[in-house]
Amino acid sequence: MTATNISAPVNDIAQERNLVTAIPGPKSVAMQARRLSAVSGGVGTALPIYIERAAGGIVVDIDGNSLIDMGSGIAVTGVGNAAEDVVTRVQEQVARFTHTCFTVTPYEGYVEVCEALNRLTPGDHEKRSALFNSGAEAVENAVKVARSYTKRQMVVVFEHGYHGRTNLTMGMTAKNIPYKQGFGPFAPEIYRMPMSNPSHDGLTGAEAAAHAISKMNKELGADNIAAIVIEPIQGEGGFVVPAVGFLPELVKFSKDNGIVFIADEVQTGFCRTGQWFASEHEGIVPDMIITAKGIAGGLPLS
Repeated sequence: MTATNISAPVNDIAQERNLVTAIPGPKSVAMQARRLSAVSGGVGTALPIYIERAAGGIVVDIDGNSLIDMGSGIAVTGVGNAAEDVVTRVQEQVARFTHTCFTVTPYEGYVEVCEALNRLTPGDHEKRSALFNSGAEAVENAVKVARSYTKRQMVVVFEHGYHGRTNLTMGMTAKNIPYKQGFGPFAPEIYRMPMSNPSHDGLTGAEAAAHAISKMNKELGADNIAAIVIEPIQGEGGFVVPAVGFLPELVKFSKDNGIVFIADEVQTGFCRTGQWFASEHEGIVPDMIITAKGIAGGLPLS
């Protein structure tokens, strides 16, 4: 086994925090003034520093401050920023061609990515994949597939869940502020069920699942439900890990009633929870898995 020095420089950027000015520094302050006169006020910013370079787990702002990148582009750069393999493949690709649209003139790279996803995702059954640009877009298409396949309309989601910021995915997202305030009305036929949250509800996974399933049966009717969409571990909802047994019971309910079980692994996918996909912790095999964020090391892919 070869030890790795995690503090060694990456792309000549030392992997350590180093502040040389106040935060924000004078150049970032000046850039913020430019931003306010050019960028829509609807685009928020968590920290008003402006990044010039990044590598590994460090971002360097235009004032020369090095900061630990805890944000990771909101769970995107799981392999580190400007990872050598990612940079090399991008450079090779854009030198060949930048865009054709796969539905007009296809190319091998799209097929290769789908082959890899089919190989890595849970289950040894025959699989197919489709590629999009963002997590919300992937969620929307998963719902379209489920509705078309089942000929049903209802979509079940869960309390505290987050699925995106398009009209449909805002409707599927639980939290009104900051995601939905003032943007309604939202797409119909979305129904929210109680999430297993053992640190709050004190229920076992089986008990929490029975409660959710009872509500679905009594309030919706199982044969009206096209899809159950759930994050195996909730992210924006507060990093909620459901009690053991909750997800398998929902999978069984889905299979027994012809419902498409969709795991939204946009945040949890690609080893962020210790497995390739969080669904693997309890051995569940979703009918569909939604991926984005960490899938492409910082590039828009889902």
